[in-house]
Amino acid sequence: MTYIVYLINRLRLLPHIRLFKTHKDKDIIQYDVQRWLEILNIKTDTSLGFRILMMSFPEFRNLFYHRIGTNSLWLNFLCPRMDSLYIYTKKVGPGLFIQHGFATIIAAKSIGRDCWINQQVTIGFSNETDCPLLGDNVTINAGAKIIGSLKMGNNSIAGANAVVVKDVPDDCTVVGVPAYIICRAGKKVREKL
Repeated sequence: MTYIVYLINRLRLLPHIRLFKTHKDKDIIQYDVQRWLEILNIKTDTSLGFRILMMSFPEFRNLFYHRIGTNSLWLNFLCPRMDSLYIYTKKVGPGLFIQHGFATIIAAKSIGRDCWINQQVTIGFSNETDCPLLGDNVTINAGAKIIGSLKMGNNSIAGANAVVVKDVPDDCTVVGVPAYIICRAGKKVREKL
């Protein structure tokens, strides 16, 4: 029975594996796979890791489909994406990790390298044109809202349920509604944005 399940999974992943190996952004996807495996503490090589992520993590599937630029019903039938996770950002840096992507909308101007986004997050527009820009190594915790033309600086963190509508400097942690700074460069503070 185990061999049959293995064979079925192998067959359903064949088109995905081919796309992974031949896509122009293969290096970025490979980096994504390695980062996800590291975060999830899965010790395996990239090739097997890709198959594990595609079979077990719909959030990864959404990111993979976004990277290869497809809305293919056939691929989605073989490995369904998460229906409540939307990625509208065109420029997404390598290493984006989406943990529990349920009810999450990602519509930023751009996202830097090694960002982390949790569930029920909204990153989006305040009008037809104004949307956020996320720097490198940004963490957006559960339920946070990042809205409008603002920049989340490098190494910044938006706490759970924070509502961010102003620029966040590098190396800062913000919380609250509206968000305010509670940590700057590792030191506790309490400052308005």
